[in-house]
Amino acid sequence: MPPLEPVDERLQQAMKLVLLATLPGMLALFWFYGWGVLLNLILAGVSALAAEAAVLRLRRRALKPTLSDGSALVSATLLALALPPYCPWWLTISAAALAMVFGKHLYGGVGSNPFNPAMLGFALVMVTFPQQMTQWPASQGMDLWGGVQQVFGVGQSPDAWVRATALDSLRINKSLTMDELFSANPAFGRFGGRGVEWVNLAFLAGGAFLLQRRVFSWHAPVGMLASLFVISLLCWNGSGSDSHGSPLFHLLTGASMLGAFFIVTEPVSGAKSPGARLLFGAGVGLLTYLIRTWGGYPDGVAFAVLLMNLCVPALERLVAARQERIAP
Repeated sequence: MPPLEPVDERLQQAMKLVLLATLPGMLALFWFYGWGVLLNLILAGVSALAAEAAVLRLRRRALKPTLSDGSALVSATLLALALPPYCPWWLTISAAALAMVFGKHLYGGVGSNPFNPAMLGFALVMVTFPQQMTQWPASQGMDLWGGVQQVFGVGQSPDAWVRATALDSLRINKSLTMDELFSANPAFGRFGGRGVEWVNLAFLAGGAFLLQRRVFSWHAPVGMLASLFVISLLCWNGSGSDSHGSPLFHLLTGASMLGAFFIVTEPVSGAKSPGARLLFGAGVGLLTYLIRTWGGYPDGVAFAVLLMNLCVPALERLVAARQERIAP
């Protein structure tokens, strides 16, 4: 019989607060994209818990302490919120299982993973199934039965139900000015992607709640958002056809706020010291912009986070060496 292990109550409480903080963004996504968001959440949550339970059985570890700490459910929730609504059921299940097995338990479980599990699962399915990962709904989505049909591949799919996102449209734009893109392309809203700008503001509200509750410090979120703002400001040339978007566009489009407050703040795979957290967030913001603008994927948050996960030991040594030099 697997040995009993105590439940980490501090971790459990933090995970509950993170789940609560995702509610504004979750509701905003549901408002704009419909039932596909809920289907993603259910499929990812069940798959992540099942995969974690299977791995714990193979490792001969007790199920209850790990399953009840909430870490798997948080990773699944963040992954589901990042996936396109109405993506195929097998893609969501695959992403959640990969996140648990290769992002978490391959390294020993919670507290030992060098990579953010949700972003690792997202990146693996993005690289493997790029076509399915870029199919975002063109409207407020479908009714529940239509969403079930789309996700599980039964019945007939509606015509023209997907469209390029604002980031994708901007990346492939060659001739239209920014003013023309915002006025003519339905993917653009007032400041960023249509609907997505409100989703980002909702995640900003959730992140502010977590900051107020001191679930994490301000260093990584501020580092990411400040870096993304500065690099987009330096590379912005107004409304020209070769513009890469304004700072406000980049802050309110894609997964910017989800990444800043729910991804880069992950305590295990991220930096530990305040200075290293600031550099970690700044690196994620810079890489996100570079991937969005010149990379092969419309949004680069997941890949930026994973690349900076590799840099965490170097960042910690850099900050420690600097503190030793300035110490009296």
